[in-house]
Amino acid sequence: MEKHGLFVGLVTLDLIYLAESPPKNNQKLVAADYTMTAGGPATNAAVTFSHLGNQATVLGVIGSHPMTQLIKGDLANHKVAITDLNPTTQNAPPVSSIIVTQATGERAVISINAVKTQASSESVPPDILQNVDIVLIDGHQMTVGNQIAQMAKAKNIPVAIDGGSWKLGFDKVLPYVDYALCSANFYPPNCHTEDEVFTYLSRVGIPHIAITHGEKPIRYLQHGKTGVIDVPTVQAVDTLGAGDIFHGAFCHYILRESFPTALQQAAQIASFSCQFFGTRRWMHSQQ
Repeated sequence: MEKHGLFVGLVTLDLIYLAESPPKNNQKLVAADYTMTAGGPATNAAVTFSHLGNQATVLGVIGSHPMTQLIKGDLANHKVAITDLNPTTQNAPPVSSIIVTQATGERAVISINAVKTQASSESVPPDILQNVDIVLIDGHQMTVGNQIAQMAKAKNIPVAIDGGSWKLGFDKVLPYVDYALCSANFYPPNCHTEDEVFTYLSRVGIPHIAITHGEKPIRYLQHGKTGVIDVPTVQAVDTLGAGDIFHGAFCHYILRESFPTALQQAAQIASFSCQFFGTRRWMHSQQ
C-alpha cells in the first residue's frame, strides 16, 4: 500500500568525488569517479522513501536559478514531488562539494546550509498535509518545520526528526515529535552524555527515541524501555548520505512495522547503500 511522506528541510546540489584522499594545501587531485545529485538530509530521505514504493514530497527552498534545473531533474527522475517555499528567488541553491576517500568510504564535506535561504511560515501551503501519512523534519527550515509539526500533530500525522546535530529552535519542534532519530552528535542544551540526551527527549514527551552510531549498534528508548539494534557489517565504499537514507527507509517501515523492526530494516537499507559510491547507485542494484 503506497504511503505519502512530506520531507521538510534542506535542498542542495551535491557534487560528489571519489578520490584517494581529500586534497592537501596547494594539491591538485584527479578523482576516480564523480556524480552530481540533489542533496540535503530531507531530500535524500525523500528519494529513499520514494524508491521504496511511496509518494514523497520535499518542502524546501529551491528557486529559479539556472542550477536548480539539475536539482529538479534529479528529483523528477526519482519521482519526488517538490513544494518550493520560495519559487521566485534568483539566489543560487546551496552547493555541497564532497570528497569520498576510496579506501575507507569516509567523506569530507564543504557546503552552505540553509542559513541564507530561510523561509517564513506564511509560505507554507494550507493544504500541504492533505493525504500525508508521515512527516520528516531535518531542522534546516526550523520556522517552517515548527509550523508543519504543529499542523501534523493536530491531524494525528506522525512526525519524525532527523537529529543530525542540535539546531536553534529544535526545542519548539520537539513537543510535537513522535520519532526522534538522532546521531551521536546530537546534544540538546546542557546535555553532555547519551543518557542525558535520552532523558531530555523523554521529558519533552517523545515516545520513541533512537541514537545511531554509524556502523556501531543503535540504542533506542520506546515508552521508557531501552533496547539495542545491531547494524549489518559491510565493506563501506561511501558513507555519504547513509543517515539520510536510514531516515527515509525508517519513514517507510514505521508505517508498517514496530519501532525496533523499523530501525532494524532501515539500518539494513542504509548499510547496503554504503557499498556503493554516491547516494543513488545503491538503488539500481538488487539488495
